[in-house]
Amino acid sequence: MSANNTNGFRVDDTQGHYEEVKIPVPWGHIAGKWWGSKDQQPVLAIHGWQDNAGTFDNLAPHLVKANLSVLCLDMPGHGYSSHYPPGLFYYIFWDGVHVLRRVVKHYKWSSVKLLGHSMGGAISFLYAAFYPEEVDCYVALDIASPAVRDSNKMYNVTAGAVDRFLKYEGFDSGTAPTYRYKQMLEIVVEGYEGSVTEESCHVLMRRGTRSDNECCDQYTFTRDPRLKLCALGTMDINQAVDLARRVKCRVMNVRAVHSHTHSDPGYYDKVLDVVEKNARVLVRVNVDGTHHVHLNNAERVAGHVVDFLLDEDDDLI
Repeated sequence: MSANNTNGFRVDDTQGHYEEVKIPVPWGHIAGKWWGSKDQQPVLAIHGWQDNAGTFDNLAPHLVKANLSVLCLDMPGHGYSSHYPPGLFYYIFWDGVHVLRRVVKHYKWSSVKLLGHSMGGAISFLYAAFYPEEVDCYVALDIASPAVRDSNKMYNVTAGAVDRFLKYEGFDSGTAPTYRYKQMLEIVVEGYEGSVTEESCHVLMRRGTRSDNECCDQYTFTRDPRLKLCALGTMDINQAVDLARRVKCRVMNVRAVHSHTHSDPGYYDKVLDVVEKNARVLVRVNVDGTHHVHLNNAERVAGHVVDFLLDEDDDLI
């Protein structure tokens, strides 16, 4: 059964027990789905770039069945969370650190367990590096660190990235374009280039789209279109390695066998090798699936994640 809330968002209430939450921030709010008991501190779950908290809709119920609580966040500009004010650029990895810090301070937690997919896994990595004494553990799904780029290439593309952003915001956007649901679904499926199944695209669209109450079967995307232009905020391999040395907590890395998202696969293992030398423990898991395996085939990931989050010992295999 689906319903519209007061903001016009499409909400599916058939998935299980969760509560929509809003965390105030100076530019608006951070939205989230709190799965499971609110009497216990949740695992904080962070989605990937241009996805939303719904990316964990198929995985979170497995964690709840194991008596875990999970708070899945919409990062700024995604899902139901507020967009940044006009003129501000999205530095998706670095922004995530201060957003996560705001959430932790809001709830007055002294330490956290993190679960992140893609961009969310990179944010978890950064947070664990910057606050090594305040992260119990984190699970990174199909990413090792923020996007690693050759330094010369990174420097060369910066000017163009800034100019594209300034040109884009100069357009008179008017009202956001609207689409029929079937047309929007086709756009989403094509955009994920095989990483997300059509069924899983429906899941992401629950909070990735907003209905136009004045028109039948007309929808707009909820995400901020400026997110498409966030080319800045990457790092070179030396920076990633330096940060990896600061990670001290327990870490699980779940890697999708058929993922094609890594610009240089060698960097992935280089970062993890350093994490392994410095972290309390690193558990590496390979699973059959695409970059979004946690969404398409949650059962392939759930057992590994649950066992890791519940096990406080260092003898995991």
